[in-house]
Amino acid sequence: MSEGTLALLGGAPAFESAVPVGQLYFPDWPDYVEAMRGIFVRQYYTNQGPLVRELESALQERLGVRHAICVANATIGLMMAADALGLRGRVITSAFSFIATSQSLTWAGLDPLFCDVDASSHHLDPDRVEHALRQEDVSAVLAVNLWGDVCDHEALSRLAARRGVPLYFDSAHAFGCEAGARAVGGFGALEVFSFHATKVLSAAEGGCVCTNDDMLAARLRNIRSSYGAGAPVHVRRTANGRMSEAQAAIALMSLKGFPSILERNRALFAAYEAGLQSVQGLRLLRPAAVNRTNYQYVVCEIDAGVFGLDRDQLHAVLRAENILARRYFYPGIHRCMPYREQFPSAPADLPVTEVLCSRVLQLPIGQAVDEAAVARITAVVRAAQTNAQLVRAVLAGQGEVHA
Repeated sequence: MSEGTLALLGGAPAFESAVPVGQLYFPDWPDYVEAMRGIFVRQYYTNQGPLVRELESALQERLGVRHAICVANATIGLMMAADALGLRGRVITSAFSFIATSQSLTWAGLDPLFCDVDASSHHLDPDRVEHALRQEDVSAVLAVNLWGDVCDHEALSRLAARRGVPLYFDSAHAFGCEAGARAVGGFGALEVFSFHATKVLSAAEGGCVCTNDDMLAARLRNIRSSYGAGAPVHVRRTANGRMSEAQAAIALMSLKGFPSILERNRALFAAYEAGLQSVQGLRLLRPAAVNRTNYQYVVCEIDAGVFGLDRDQLHAVLRAENILARRYFYPGIHRCMPYREQFPSAPADLPVTEVLCSRVLQLPIGQAVDEAAVARITAVVRAAQTNAQLVRAVLAGQGEVHA
């Protein structure tokens, strides 16, 4: 690709229409029609219907957990988890995550206690967690499993047990992963998965909470408010967190095709590895703490001093080519309202998070791309580096980069 072919430098975009960054795996149309027809025949839309029960059973078997409680979305699941655990005060968590992680705590009347992450893995740094656990009014650790990888759950478990507080997980990125030959889903007090359309297992929107604790599961079901779904137990409040039959139908179809989805993702990730291996200043994250990953994300770190462009400049190049790359996580939860006012010293306390929020870029993977598309995307990245000086000049002439 020569300089004239980059769209930012006057060429035609690499793609005529936008290439989304998320998974967006859709079921086969005949299967979808049949599944929706069944819902109409049964005249049952929601409230722990037969498809939700079938999905929960399938998830329990696949993940090797006693309970999988399906919910409307993962954010609701995280909010329910905080209530079911009976948390008070502050919860140690990461600011390098999707904002719903911390918002779930705020909704539950809790305060996040942001802890910095490991520069290599992007997961909570156990040494910093150990230090944070010395502070008063800490009632739990909410760890985040990122990028089809997992945090150091063994170290975190030891630390939480020593303090006598529960450890639970936002595992929105980790469905289908295995750590130590165990499926992710059964670690800690509970784990919360997302089945959003951008995730590797899709219900279009939805999620589930997994636990091996019978009483915790009973509380979660009562907080969710699905009538007749288990024995009633006392809970502080309830939430309309039910998954619909339509969501469950899509999730069951996604689960049926899950092996082929994983294989396709693996091939796409391998294509990215091949296309980016010669690019200096770009680090492609490879899940290292799991023995099986879902390849849900293609995540890069951009070292501006070596690559020639910073992350935002490369992001602008890709956007001009109709490649909807995403600055993940930008600008960091600690810099979003209300947390930037609540914790004004957080940027100084989270140096690794600050760096990552300026360097990490997510590239498209999923149903909307194939290996030929990956070849074009990686060619754009290489061309951006080759023509970095011209790209910088053009962007400087446009003023501040917005996307």
